[in-house]
Amino acid sequence: MTDSTLSSVTPPNTGASDPLHELLRQGARDLIARAVEAELSTFLAQYADKTLEDGRRAVVRNGYLPERTVQTGIGDVEVKSPRVRDRSGDGATFTSALLPPYLKRARSIEELIPWLYLKGISTGDYQEALAALLGDKAKGLSANTVSRLKKQWEDEYRDWQQRDMSDPRYVYWWADGIYSNVRMDDRLCLLVVIGVTEQGRKELVVVEDGRRESEASWIELLTGLRERGLTTAPKLAVGDGAMGFWAALSKIYPETDQQRCWVHKTANVLNKLPKSVQPKVKADLREIWMAETRDEAHKAFDRTVKRFEAKYPRAMECLAKDREEMLAFYAYPAAHWAHIRTTNPIESTFATVRLRSKRSRSCGSRDTTLAMVFKLLQSAQQRWKRIAGFNKLEQVVNDVRFQDGEPLTDQSDRTAA
Repeated sequence: MTDSTLSSVTPPNTGASDPLHELLRQGARDLIARAVEAELSTFLAQYADKTLEDGRRAVVRNGYLPERTVQTGIGDVEVKSPRVRDRSGDGATFTSALLPPYLKRARSIEELIPWLYLKGISTGDYQEALAALLGDKAKGLSANTVSRLKKQWEDEYRDWQQRDMSDPRYVYWWADGIYSNVRMDDRLCLLVVIGVTEQGRKELVVVEDGRRESEASWIELLTGLRERGLTTAPKLAVGDGAMGFWAALSKIYPETDQQRCWVHKTANVLNKLPKSVQPKVKADLREIWMAETRDEAHKAFDRTVKRFEAKYPRAMECLAKDREEMLAFYAYPAAHWAHIRTTNPIESTFATVRLRSKRSRSCGSRDTTLAMVFKLLQSAQQRWKRIAGFNKLEQVVNDVRFQDGEPLTDQSDRTAA
């Protein structure tokens, strides 16, 4: 469970009078122009052999489309897209992938709008807020424009929530509940699942308003995934031990192994200890989850419990109650351990995608907040990297047994395990 917090951020001053700002804009114009020219050269090369009866090339460049302005993080940048002419009449046209006709603002601006919303900026204040980032001429971002974008993103989120799930195959899941305040005395709980595909890529599986982090909410979410086609259970799920997620998972995907998050467990144990003792216990806990083998981890586990149980029984009870689930990662490839011991993929993502946490009567609706979070998570997903050792996922999918991170290759090894 994660309570979101926000630190104040002072936007940079990128006024048009700044010489460095102007230099950056000019550099952006030149870079865009060169990139579009390279696109055009590739396009024309495809038609180099196409000629008219008199030998002239059929497809040639034909000047430029009218100049237009694209909003970017360094202000407005004037761009021109080349135009071609097909003299054969076949209708060959050039469309730049970098500067499509509909592009009015860079993707960074598309990310900035939902980010400002989650920071608590009202629709009517967007133009003023963006002026510090885009310069005084933040055109096209009136209250009506922002409202239309919000509505569009809400529709995109609803379509995404109803998408067919029969194709994806997820090997691992990370699950968590992210809390934030949306309206006065109204707490939003986002139920989030991120998965790892067979190719090792991380994907946002689902983000929903769970109202509360209960078993019933998670059952509703997981049932929805199954009904939309996600019938193959993940091999392993990772999450906090306090969630209703585990009871729900056991009912909907009972074959999935369970791994408790060591970051959450460490925090829960330390919260039950005096501050003077916390460094010693934290060091002992690290010896457990960093052990090379399951046997060594159990020995470190026993040492820690024996050492602190007499004085701090509540803390050791908290540690011991999920013992087997804390060590489930030993039955998976060692290359994956760093990924599956914690819910870090969710934690690190929401470290930058924080929801507003101050109570305010002007805060937006649950639907709008969900749509804004969805857009930011979509943008973040494009930067997620494949997990280490992704080539071993095939073995996991094919039910190869692992002991202490290494595959069991012969029958005697499997019998011993």
